Amino acid sequence: MKKKLLALVMAAVMSIGILAGCAGSETTTTAATTTKGADNGSETTTEAPSETTPAADGSVYYLNFKPEQDAQWQELATIYKEETGIDVKVLTAASGQYETSLMSEMGKSEAPTLFQVNGPVGLANWKDYCYDLTGSDIVGQLSDQAFALKDGDKIAGIGYVIETYGIIYNKDLLEQAGYTQDDITNFETLKTVVEDITARQDELGFAAFSSPGMDGSSDWRFKTHLANLPIYYEYEADGIGDTDAIKGTYLDNYRNIWDLYINNSTVAPTLLSAKTGDDSTAEFVSGQAVFYQNGTWAYNDVSSLGDESLGMLPIYIGAEGEESQGLCTGTENYWCVNSEAAEEDIQATLNFINWCVSSEVGVKAMCGGEGAMPSGDPGMGFVIPFKSNLESSNALINIANEYVEAGKAPVLWHFPTMPSENWKNGVGSALTAYAANQNDDTWAQVVTAFVDGWATEKAASAS
Repeated sequence: MKKKLLALVMAAVMSIGILAGCAGSETTTTAATTTKGADNGSETTTEAPSETTPAADGSVYYLNFKPEQDAQWQELATIYKEETGIDVKVLTAASGQYETSLMSEMGKSEAPTLFQVNGPVGLANWKDYCYDLTGSDIVGQLSDQAFALKDGDKIAGIGYVIETYGIIYNKDLLEQAGYTQDDITNFETLKTVVEDITARQDELGFAAFSSPGMDGSSDWRFKTHLANLPIYYEYEADGIGDTDAIKGTYLDNYRNIWDLYINNSTVAPTLLSAKTGDDSTAEFVSGQAVFYQNGTWAYNDVSSLGDESLGMLPIYIGAEGEESQGLCTGTENYWCVNSEAAEEDIQATLNFINWCVSSEVGVKAMCGGEGAMPSGDPGMGFVIPFKSNLESSNALINIANEYVEAGKAPVLWHFPTMPSENWKNGVGSALTAYAANQNDDTWAQVVTAFVDGWATEKAASAS
């Protein structure tokens, strides 16, 4: 169940002494939406928060990291306005645009009062803007203090969602190809199944993988999420939780899984630079592909297939002992309150986030479930690291829990130790170039971006 997953992740995070997360890529386009609710001045019958409803003073401006949850945040903002009289503006950055959006918005006179960092690396850039949350109500709501992101003795951020990713698959198509999940236990068996599907693609009427697109809306799945696998295994082998000089011990494995993705998908590798996240999702839900790398946050995008048709596999790369590996589990999501905001806006923001994780309305919206929100929307489907966490109606979360219950070791998120967005972008550009022209020389450019780029960016961040 969700609480089992939470407990296991908590223990794993504490054992390596870091908090996990990842950052959206820095690019140039920002998509925004704002709340449309208005205060009608009337009393409300909405479920009251666990603490006294705050007086109508101050306002909240939330720069949201997750485009897939924009509609739910907009609805919550309207509900909170109706209940408390407090204005809540939600601006949602486009996929892959968060850091650029944050830099832009923080430079304005009316800057966000609530924003997000990805963990220690992101915090290093924004710690001077982070209000000390020590002693705040929301810290008291945490199920474990491991989810408090610290800057020295100061609590600078609060993790608000635990997520899991892997290779989502369509059970029906896999069975049509003559296989089940039991046939896939490591990289070699995954490769056998995938290449057999490709060999019979015309006969079967579908491909193995949906397009691993390298457009900015999709490339984070590979330059960050897939790149976490060789980092994880190197850290495990060396008994470390960070390094200023990655060795690249498992980059041959990274090449193997990338080759499998790009040479067995719905499109030719030369076309991947323009393929989007929406393209990949649409190919998967329309039955054009069996496999689709993504995470629990994508449940609403793929749920049309039906829960009984959805499965999720670990991302196997050929590392020793991977048969005991589970899914990739962690967080990239830490709320921070802008210390530069007006005092009344800081308090309004603290009240709002506490309401989100303590009130019945807020908790249902965040955890999700059938008709979780007043509009009938199923909610966000999060596992939240707070005492109020609920059971999930998200089939992908439940699958993740099954791996935990089976004793499979989760692959921890080491995104916070990635040196910078510039490093990720360098790896992404090299992966794209390699896909279009696959040879040892172009792969050497991936290795250079990964290893030399790591050292360069780590040194730059320390200076």
